[in-house]
Amino acid sequence: MPDASWTDLISLAAAVVAAGSIAGLLAGLFGIGGGAVLVPVFYQVLGIVGVDAGIRMHLAIGTSLAVIVPTSIRSFLSHRAKGAVDMELLKSFVIAVPGGVLLATLVFASISGRELRIVFAVIAILVGLRLLFNRESWKIGDALPGGAGRFAIGALIGFLSTLMGIGGGVLNNTFMTLFGRPIHQAVATSAGVGVLISIPGFIGSIWAGWGEPGLPPLSTGYVNWIAVALIIPVTLVMAPLGVRLAHGLKRRQLEIGFGLFMFVVAARFFYSVL
Repeated sequence: MPDASWTDLISLAAAVVAAGSIAGLLAGLFGIGGGAVLVPVFYQVLGIVGVDAGIRMHLAIGTSLAVIVPTSIRSFLSHRAKGAVDMELLKSFVIAVPGGVLLATLVFASISGRELRIVFAVIAILVGLRLLFNRESWKIGDALPGGAGRFAIGALIGFLSTLMGIGGGVLNNTFMTLFGRPIHQAVATSAGVGVLISIPGFIGSIWAGWGEPGLPPLSTGYVNWIAVALIIPVTLVMAPLGVRLAHGLKRRQLEIGFGLFMFVVAARFFYSVL
C-alpha cells in the first residue's frame, strides 16, 4: 500500500479512538462489543491509508473481533459482579456459539471483500429493523428452548456475528427477550456471548489472512495491531460506564438511534458494491 502522510495517520488515529470510545460505551450498554460501529469506521479509515479494497473489509472485521476480546471480557465481568448474567444459558452456549464462529471463519477465508460488505449490509438492515420496531412486549414463549433448538440458535448467533465482526449482543438480546427474559439480563448475558464469539473469531481472522499480500504494517493475518493498540485502552475505560448506563437509563431512544445508524451503514455498503 502507498506511504501514508502524517495527516492521514493522525486522521486514522483520531477516527479509531473516537470509534473505540463509542464501541466501549455500546459494549456495556447493549452488550454488543461495539463491532457494529467499529467495522464500518475501520473500513473507511483503512481506505484513507490506501489498503486495497479487496482485503479492507476482512481487516475491518478481524481487527474488530480482536478489539472485542478485552471489551467483552471487561463488560461480562462487570455484569456478572451485579449478578445479572444467566450463567446456565451461557454454559449451554459454550460449544454451539464457537461452533458457529468456526463455520463463519471458513466462509470468511473464502469470500471476497465485496461479498462480505453485502453480508454485513443485509444483517445490518435486519438488526436495524429489530431495534426500530421491536417491543419488549413481543414474546414467542415463556421459556428459552433447550436441546437441539438452543444449540442451533447459539450456532447461528456465532455464525452471523463473526461475519459482521460483532459480539452477538443484538442477536442474543433478541433471542432472550422474545422468550420473556428481562432486557437487563439479556444485555448482561450477551456480554458473555461476546467472549465466546470474539476469542475464536480473533484467532480465526489471523488464520484466514495469514500470508495475505497487501496487509498494512503491523498486521497478523486480518488483525491490525496499530488499530487494536489505539482502541483497546479507550474501550476498557468506556465499557463500565456503559454498564452503569444500562442499569440506570431508558433504552428506547438509543435503540432508535442505533437502528438508524445501521440503515446508514447498510446503505453505504450497498452503494459501494454497485
